[in-house]
This record gives sequence, C-alpha cells and structure tokens, in this order.
Amino acid sequence: MGAAVTVHFVGAGPGAADLLTVRATRMLGAADVVLYPGTYLDPQVLSHCAPGADLVDTQGLDLDAITDRLVGAHRAGHDVVRLTSGDPSLYSALAEQARRLDAHGVPWDVTPGVPAYAAAAALAGRELTVPLVAQSVVLTRTRARSTAMPETESLAAFAATRATLVLHLAVTRVRALMEEVAPDYGADCPVVVVHRASQPGEALLRGTVADIADRVEEAGFRQAAVILVGRALDPGGGGESYLYAPDRPRPGPAREP
Repeated sequence: MGAAVTVHFVGAGPGAADLLTVRATRMLGAADVVLYPGTYLDPQVLSHCAPGADLVDTQGLDLDAITDRLVGAHRAGHDVVRLTSGDPSLYSALAEQARRLDAHGVPWDVTPGVPAYAAAAALAGRELTVPLVAQSVVLTRTRARSTAMPETESLAAFAATRATLVLHLAVTRVRALMEEVAPDYGADCPVVVVHRASQPGEALLRGTVADIADRVEEAGFRQAAVILVGRALDPGGGGESYLYAPDRPRPGPAREP
C-alpha cells in the first residue's frame, strides 16, 4: 500500500464559486490547508472551505515557498488542497510542483476544473469547432515577461493552420499579436476578448483582427483575459455536422427476441 494522498491539486475553474466541480467543493470542505491564487479567483470560491482551514494566498510566494508550505502541511498530517486557476493541465505550474513533491516523497493527485477558455467561449456563446470552418483549437501563449517559448511553437506557425486560436497571458501584447496573425486570418476575422470570465467584473469585447487592440486598450485590460481568434466565432458561418445529418445511417430500434 502506498502512502495516503495528502496534497490535492484542484482546478478552481475560471473563478466563479459555482463553477467548481462537485468533487472540488467536497475536497475543499475536507481540507485542513488550502493554497490558492488570489489574483485569479473570486473570493467566494473560498466559501467552500471548512471554517477552520488555514488559507494561504500564493500570489506573493515563489515556487520554493509554496513547496515548503505543501511539504510542511503534509508532514504535519494535514490534508492539503492546492487550487489552480482554470484546469491544472494548462499553465498551472503543476509539473514543477509535482517534481518537488516527488523529491520529498509527498503523494499527490489532480482534480480537473473548468478551463478559462471554455468559460470565455460560453460567455461569447460560440463553439470553437464549427463544421467546414475550424475543427481544431490551438491553446497557446506568447512571451513577454515570462518563460521562453519553444522554437517550434511560434505564433506564426500556429496561425498558418487557421485553427481557432486561444491566446492566454497575452492581452498586454494584443496589438502586436493581431499584426502577426493578420496575414493568415485576415483583418476582418472575428476576435473575442473575455476579461475575468465568470467573475465579478467580467467583460466581453467583440471585434476583428483589425480593431480589437483599440477596444482592449480603451477598456484597460492588463491581465486575467483570454483572446479567441478565428472564423468559427462568426455566428453565420460554417456547415452542419454529419453526426446529426438526417441522411446519416442510424441503427433502428431494438427488436424483441
């Protein structure tokens, strides 16, 4: 038998307290210690925590300090939830935290959450994969004051696919980014920018590759925004799915033996 898991990485969703999974709320209610990213969450998310839980805002902590908290709580016999914004599979620093916990012999597991891009698409009322228009979604980010991007993952290379683009951590560079994708997507290509999706103060901007930068700068968005780019965002475009076509062969009703 392995050691009981005491550190749980839990996706907190896009920020709203009622967009956590049932499992996530149950784990928060049972945790002795909860580490959370205060920059990205509606404080009401923490209403799911037990009254006596130790709540730690990680926005002022580096990775070593966060690790010390997790390891210390584990050694004290506490059940720990490490909340991540959105889903832990995207931009959550899960990999480096897990490596450190493994080195300390601390068992951990992961609970998924609603990703921010899904909340943004929902607010916009758009499907990101539309028949005959786009059947792929590229989730990426750009480099500003952040970790370098791999050489093979340039925005120009992704733009050449003309898939629906989801740009994270990129709103401060929106003008330069739109200039970069314009040759492939066109100046009139729809763009949606969602700021703090599902949280108090959420805002949605609609525009095109040509004018969205002006709208973002006028709104003053500086963080916690997701940029969606692609022809799938046009409500009038696209075909219809073969899956639901009336001429698609379907099995008949089951017959009595």
